[in-house]
Amino acid sequence: MVGAFHGHAHNQRCQLDWHPMYIEGTGLTEGERCEHIFSSSNNLAWSTRHVSTFHRHQMIEEHFTFWDQDKYVALSIFLRNHYREVLTLIHKLSTEVSAVKQALNLTDTNFAQFHTDERSYLESLKEQPLNDRLQIHYVQVLMCVPVGDLNQINATLSQAQIHVNTTYAKLQHTETFTAHIEGWLRIEEWWTIGGNEYNKYRDKALLQKYCVALDELEHLVVMHLFELSKLSLSLIGK
Repeated sequence: MVGAFHGHAHNQRCQLDWHPMYIEGTGLTEGERCEHIFSSSNNLAWSTRHVSTFHRHQMIEEHFTFWDQDKYVALSIFLRNHYREVLTLIHKLSTEVSAVKQALNLTDTNFAQFHTDERSYLESLKEQPLNDRLQIHYVQVLMCVPVGDLNQINATLSQAQIHVNTTYAKLQHTETFTAHIEGWLRIEEWWTIGGNEYNKYRDKALLQKYCVALDELEHLVVMHLFELSKLSLSLIGK
């Protein structure tokens, strides 16, 4: 099992097998008890940094001794509160799930099947089909084609010859690459901007770009959360 805090840094396929949300029997356990312990023991860092080895070991041992005692004293309250929380959630969520099942005509078997179907889909999606990748790339290439006629190009040439030469070289490269993709896809007529095929795969290209950005954002958020967890070390060296 991967802890809930770290789990979202893993890809969705991994989460389906190892995230606590998908593992039967985990209940409300987030799998991050070690992080709770570390967040408390991190405060020892600044106070033991300049002491002797003996006193450092002594302070660490005393810290965890008192930590164990405090947790043991509060254990009954901890169990009672969590038991009440579970009963409340079971009552609330059971009602909500029943309403969803009735509205969508679902059964408990359907939920398990959804999980299996998602796993199968992600396993088969290790790489996009070649045809889809080429069509998406084809639309991206079309979006790079400069819009304008020869008169505009000639006018630009007179104003900035170097810029036009660079643009023309890019245009030639784009047209060559476009023709290569059209050959792969057996496209006889150039897709027009705004056409059905163009719009379909343009949306897929934008969605692909969005998913990549979303994955990067999720990783950055997790990294930032890790940095925030280190704030208790801010007194080191003082």
